[in-house]
Amino acid sequence: MSVEANKQLVRRFYETIEKEDYEALKEFAHKDFVFYPQIDTPFYGAEGLAESEKKNFEAFPGFKMPIQAIMGEDDQVAVYLIFEGTHTGIPFRGVPATGKKVRFSLMMMLRIADGKIIEKRSHVDVNDILRQLK
Repeated sequence: MSVEANKQLVRRFYETIEKEDYEALKEFAHKDFVFYPQIDTPFYGAEGLAESEKKNFEAFPGFKMPIQAIMGEDDQVAVYLIFEGTHTGIPFRGVPATGKKVRFSLMMMLRIADGKIIEKRSHVDVNDILRQLK
């Protein structure tokens, strides 16, 4: 795939996350997919992808996460996003729903193989999110 096609794939991926369509999200995952959160153990496969996204974003129903910048080179795409949501759903990192609004930035590095996402690496300051929930 071209760099532009990879960037389009990643855009659709994040649009699907924002729609909270975790079943459709699995279609983006390569059979050898692995997600490396910044501080957690990896999540593997399409099920791992859906599980990892769902457990974080169900805490903030109706969240928005627009792409601010996207860059690609060869088989990699880097994305900078701003997340905005209100903690009205499930507990987040052990914190029960607070009703508080959060806003934070995320950096992601995704690698594409065979037209699907084979690797995702996340960089986010979880402590910043937790501070906003206090």
